[in-house]
Amino acid sequence: MADKQISLPAKLINGGIAGLIGVTCVFPIDLAKTRLQNQQNGQRMYTSMSDCLIKTIRSEGYFGMYRGAAVNLTLVTPEKAIKLAANDFFRHQLSKDGQKLTLLKEMLAGCGAGTCQVIVTTPMEMLKIQLQDAGRIAAQRKILAAQLSPQGGTQPSVEAPAAPRPTATQLTRDLLQSRGIAGLYRGLGATLLRDVPFSIVYFPLFANLNQLGRPASEEKSPFYVSFLAGCVAGSTAAVAVNPCDVVKTRLQSLQRGVNEDTYSGFLDCARKIWRHEGPSAFLKGAYCRALVIAPLFGIAQVVYFLGIAESLLGLLQNPQA
Repeated sequence: MADKQISLPAKLINGGIAGLIGVTCVFPIDLAKTRLQNQQNGQRMYTSMSDCLIKTIRSEGYFGMYRGAAVNLTLVTPEKAIKLAANDFFRHQLSKDGQKLTLLKEMLAGCGAGTCQVIVTTPMEMLKIQLQDAGRIAAQRKILAAQLSPQGGTQPSVEAPAAPRPTATQLTRDLLQSRGIAGLYRGLGATLLRDVPFSIVYFPLFANLNQLGRPASEEKSPFYVSFLAGCVAGSTAAVAVNPCDVVKTRLQSLQRGVNEDTYSGFLDCARKIWRHEGPSAFLKGAYCRALVIAPLFGIAQVVYFLGIAESLLGLLQNPQA
């Protein structure tokens, strides 16, 4: 069966609604993922996701878990809209006479979607990571200062109040002034290496899982099937590309903690992580990422397949209906 054709405005609205709902629900877990991935051996401040979130609440308050959320909430609409709409577009272009797409063509459509989305994803993640990791850097520096002080005999607390940190607007202005537009696209290659394979795995896996739950007599699967298919496909793809996500996070972090490595590029970063932290470091934050991506894409597919935007556009076009 051919994919149901949906108007471009509807695709964009559905993707935006899904992104806003998803980010609001899972952003604290994403913050924990970033901080866990950025901490290096010898500088471990957090032992797990729950430990990170508890210490964040104690030191920065409840809303500290949402540092950088404004960036995501602003840019996730175009990002998710581009990803979902591009995949739908490429699937349509690759289909012939209503025939079911082969696995290779499904993977090519996912590749195209992943390539298109990095236009928005890279600067969004660049800004988000700086804001998310600022609390970890500030707490680590406060600990070091307490240890070096003459009266620093007592054990310093990780939950020390954080110093004022820059906003997304300040970061954007500074990056543009110092490095130009390329500053916002730092880590573009690593983002491509993460998002293109993610989409190659995610979209075909979702389409086939969703097809398995579709009743023979109906055009589309029940919403719970779309949700579960999105969760399973999203978490599987997230874990599969987590090594690239760890490297991307490290490359995009402008501030370093005390005695933490710096990196000149993707291969240099991967080599140093392997040498200094071992292969298991490439799976840092993998379960956090799975917990973020699973509901994020589950929600996205439910919104997309329920056609919320089509209903809204229908009401606007026929207000008296």
